[in-house]
Amino acid sequence: MNHFFVTTKDPKQSATVAGYSENAGKFRKKPVVVDAIQYLGDINFNFIRLFIGSDYPLHRIGNQKLFMDTLEGGHEASPGDWIIKGIRGEFYPCKPDIFKQTYEPVES
Repeated sequence: MNHFFVTTKDPKQSATVAGYSENAGKFRKKPVVVDAIQYLGDINFNFIRLFIGSDYPLHRIGNQKLFMDTLEGGHEASPGDWIIKGIRGEFYPCKPDIFKQTYEPVES
């Protein structure tokens, strides 16, 4: 069993709670290689369409934003966002700062 502590941020509940659980602890994200393309706005919309395929729902919002269906529901993508193909073949947008913290280039 893993030992864990939970400290609440609510001043009314200032106690630290200790407990044991098989499902608690620290976890590291598994290294997974994904395909991704950075959306640059209208300039590369056709490349985005080719990347995700014509059968995948993708809609323009105005001149620059995209709306795409993901496993978690609909999401918008703005210029600068990355479009990632997940391990199950799904697509989703990712903000550039999160992408930079989470992914690094892989030599092919």
